[in-house]
Amino acid sequence: MSIYHDQLLKLKNDGRLRELRPLTGRHGCRAEMHGQTMLNLISNDYLGIAGDSSIQASFYAGMNSENLLEQYGLGAASSRLLSGDYTSTHELEEALSSAYGYPAALFFNSGYHANIGLLPALFGKGDLILSDKLNHASIHDGMMLCRAAHKRYNHCDYKHLENLLEKNREKYARVVIVSESVFSMDGDVADLRELVRLKEKYDCLVYIDEAHAIGLYGNKGLGKAEEYGVLGEIDLLVGPFGKAFASVGSFVLCTDEIRNYLINHSRSLIFTTALPPVVISWNLFVFKLIQKMGSERNHLQNLHQNLRQNLIDHGLQTDGTTNIVPVLIGDNGVAVKAAQCMQERGYLVFPVRPPTVPEGTARFRLSLTADMQWIDLENVAKDIAACLDSCSK
Repeated sequence: MSIYHDQLLKLKNDGRLRELRPLTGRHGCRAEMHGQTMLNLISNDYLGIAGDSSIQASFYAGMNSENLLEQYGLGAASSRLLSGDYTSTHELEEALSSAYGYPAALFFNSGYHANIGLLPALFGKGDLILSDKLNHASIHDGMMLCRAAHKRYNHCDYKHLENLLEKNREKYARVVIVSESVFSMDGDVADLRELVRLKEKYDCLVYIDEAHAIGLYGNKGLGKAEEYGVLGEIDLLVGPFGKAFASVGSFVLCTDEIRNYLINHSRSLIFTTALPPVVISWNLFVFKLIQKMGSERNHLQNLHQNLRQNLIDHGLQTDGTTNIVPVLIGDNGVAVKAAQCMQERGYLVFPVRPPTVPEGTARFRLSLTADMQWIDLENVAKDIAACLDSCSK
C-alpha cells in the first residue's frame, strides 16, 4: 500500500493535497471553521436560500401527521422504477416542463447522475460528442462511459467548434454539442445563441448544463437559456438543484420520447435508490420561490460587478461576468498560503488547484451570494492583495 502513501506525499509537496474541512454554525453568508466565524466565499448557495432559516421554517410549516411520510418522509427505500416513485416527483417534473415550455422533464438524483446517465444512454457508436474543454468533470465522465466518439473544442472557441463540425459532421449519424452555460471555475458564459446557430447549420443537437445559471438569470430565474431567448431550441437542458436551489437532485428538459427512452436506458436513473420525498417536496417549494426572486438576482449582479472592479483596482487578475469571481494566482503553493492568510483575516476561502483547473492557473474562486452586502465585501480585494504580497516574498 506504500504506493498510495507516496502519491499522497507527492500531492502534499506539490500543494495539491485535498482535505475535508467540516463547517459548523452556518448562518446566512457566514460559517464557522475551527471555532472562527468567517464570511463564506466558497458556497454555491447563490440566492442565500440554504442559509435562510425562515424559508426552511416556512417549508416545514406545511408538515402534518397526514402528509408526514408522503411529502416529508426521509426514505424512498427503492429506485423510481420499483417503489421509489412518488406523485410529488411527477408534480415537480410537470412544474418544470410547464415553466420552461418543454414537452417533458425527468428528475435525476444529482447533476452528476444526469451527466453520466444522459450521454451513454442517448449516444453510441456512429455518434460524435463535441464538448467544451472546460466542461464539468461529470460531463467528461459521461463521455468516458459513452460508446460515441468525442472531441473537445477550445473553451468558448466557436470557430474551432465550427471547424470540427465542418470536418466531422458527415462522418457521424448524430452529433451533439455539449456545454455549460456558466462555467464553474471561470465565471464566464457560453454564447448559447451561437451554439443554436451552429446546431441549425450543421443539423446537430445541443446539450446545455445550467448548473451555475438556474435561479440567477432570466425574468423567472430559469437560467441563461431564458435570458438569451433560446428556451425550446436547446435539445437537452440540464438543471441541477444543488446550487441556487439549495437542495440536491437534477432534471433534464426534453421531448416525451427522450424521457421515455431515458427511463428505459439511463443506468444512473434505473440502478439507484430514489431521493426521499422530503427532498422532492423541498425542490418543488424552492422552484416556485426562485421564480419570484428578481430583487435578489439584481442585488447579486451589483455585488459581483463592484467586486470585480475592486479586484482590478488592486492589480489583481480576474475574469468572467457572473457571481463566480475567480482571482488568478498561478502557483499552487502561493494559493495555499494565501488562502490560509485570508482565513486568518476572517474569510472562508480555499485554493482551487489542478486538476480542477488547468496547470499553472491555481486560484481563488470567490462565490458571491445574495445574502451578502457590500460592507461584507468592501475589503476583500485589499486583503487578497496583502495576502498575496506577503506569501510571494
